Amino acid sequence: MGLNILRPMPATPSAPLLLDAAALQAWRRRAATTAPWLHTEVARRMAARLEIVKRQPRQVLDWWSTAGGGQALLREQYPGARVQAVEPAEQAAAEAARVARRPWWSPARWAAAPGGLSEAEVGEQVTELLWANMALHWAPDPPALLARWQRALAVDGFVMFSCLGPDTLRELTALYARQGWGPATIPFVDMHDIGDMMVHAGFADPVMDMERLTLTWDTPEALLAELRSLGCNAHPQRFAGLRTPRWKQRLTQELAQGGGRISMSFEIVYGHAFKAAPRAPVSEETRVSLADMRSMVRTPKSSR
Repeated sequence: MGLNILRPMPATPSAPLLLDAAALQAWRRRAATTAPWLHTEVARRMAARLEIVKRQPRQVLDWWSTAGGGQALLREQYPGARVQAVEPAEQAAAEAARVARRPWWSPARWAAAPGGLSEAEVGEQVTELLWANMALHWAPDPPALLARWQRALAVDGFVMFSCLGPDTLRELTALYARQGWGPATIPFVDMHDIGDMMVHAGFADPVMDMERLTLTWDTPEALLAELRSLGCNAHPQRFAGLRTPRWKQRLTQELAQGGGRISMSFEIVYGHAFKAAPRAPVSEETRVSLADMRSMVRTPKSSR
């Protein structure tokens, strides 16, 4: 496990990831209504890190709540807080459509829980904790998403997130490279680059750490089913056509080589940071928004 405490300093963030937006939208529309096992396990590990933060938030945003699998953990950790789910626009629309298709007389239609907010409905300075489990690696533009999270936080609020790092599925990536099959996964960002992006987004004292998990499966079919539950390959340079049954047979044969259980590596990156009070720039003419002015004259902050 590695740990990095990042202080504000001049840094140039990495270029935004180039993901296939159409593939991402299609996957989100058909995404499962339950979180994958790996997401729930990472959520459990991330929830343990909440103990380092002394502040008890009253408002919590659970970013991409359904896929993140952390809603129950957040309610248990903060029983007095309002925990609100935020979903990708495509997934929120798909859930609304599923509810609307139920017969008007069906109790399930009227008893259905609200799908939560879509990303576009989240305002600025509306939450004291923004929790985002296993979401950042699906952002086509990570710096923009981090800046979006920073704006959603109230002053002294904090973000806590997890995502996949570059060593994820390195065995599968090597297999694809040997066979000339193109990229096996989306590109994952190094945690140091994410830390630089957080500094540029305006977060204070971002802290990054990571751990590596190794998962194993009895068969190639079980492995592939698990990977499908985690998402899709939205790399723009992935194989453009449909794969054939012969190709899938070759893939399963390659995965099964060596006998025994099949193992894959996952690099899990964790990060958290606070939103500091804004500072008015020094110039001949300074313009400060009303929201920022209120933040600058707020009462002294409580201990973290």
